[in-house]
Amino acid sequence: MTMIDPFRGILPAMQLPFNHDMSIDEDEMRRFSSSLASVDGIGALVTNGHTGEVFALSMEERAQATRCAVEGADGKVPVVSAVCCEGINEAVEHAGAMKDAGATGIMVMPPHYWLRFGMEPEHVIDHFTAIGKAVDMNLVVHVYPAWTKASYTEEVLHELAKLPWVTTFKTGTREMSKYERDISAIRSGDKNATVLTCHDEYLLTTMVQGVDGALVGFASFIPEMIVALYRAVCDGDLNKAREIQGKIDILKEVVYGAGEPTGDAHARMKTAMVLAGRFKSTTVRPPTRVPSGQSFERIKAAVNKVGMLQNKAA
Repeated sequence: MTMIDPFRGILPAMQLPFNHDMSIDEDEMRRFSSSLASVDGIGALVTNGHTGEVFALSMEERAQATRCAVEGADGKVPVVSAVCCEGINEAVEHAGAMKDAGATGIMVMPPHYWLRFGMEPEHVIDHFTAIGKAVDMNLVVHVYPAWTKASYTEEVLHELAKLPWVTTFKTGTREMSKYERDISAIRSGDKNATVLTCHDEYLLTTMVQGVDGALVGFASFIPEMIVALYRAVCDGDLNKAREIQGKIDILKEVVYGAGEPTGDAHARMKTAMVLAGRFKSTTVRPPTRVPSGQSFERIKAAVNKVGMLQNKAA
């Protein structure tokens, strides 16, 4: 088998750098991956998530992004690639391509037709089983918000945790009473499975539930800050954790707003990262647009307020 230990710690869902012609900037992806992989406390890198503009990429480009991340990480940390496909056959094909590109884990997103029509429990188990049998490697379950039709019940999470390939859960329930029940259901299915919060917009609140880390896009931007937050939580230092969360909140408000992350959040984050000297280009693929006007000025002011402003123009 090609499986490794369950993922834990802070896993950045990576931004994807583009050249001005919208092609993937491979050199910048390698540099960025190397930079993230060198941060103490990073457990793995994650490509092709929502933050990585997965919906704007072909399968070949998703493999290209993963291959560059693997090359940049250079063995310091493993690389996980998300798979976001409508059918089982396509998901198996994509997972195989990501494995060939060097990924050591696959994060499985729910097919988006489930968001419209819902699904039966056996659909979920069949989907994960087919991918697991095909690639025989670690699978990360991406748990969607409770209000969506693609949200998994506690019973389904319990059964998923029993599958031999499923080792980790990216838990984005976004309804706290169900979030607690979800964690219990996962751990009753497999006490060794790891649970990672993916609530970028309220990290501290969801970390104190005793999870094993976080898999969030925000860790692409402020990995050191999120690692420090998680360490403070693990050490039981609530005062320090609240202080760190206060700084995160300043940036969170301009990237994610007051509610859940939106489809344009990755564009706002790219702008913040360029202003902070963390990223080379703000380029995003259409229909997403680069922030401008008041939106840009708010992002710039927030980056400056936390003492991270390096470039005054992005």
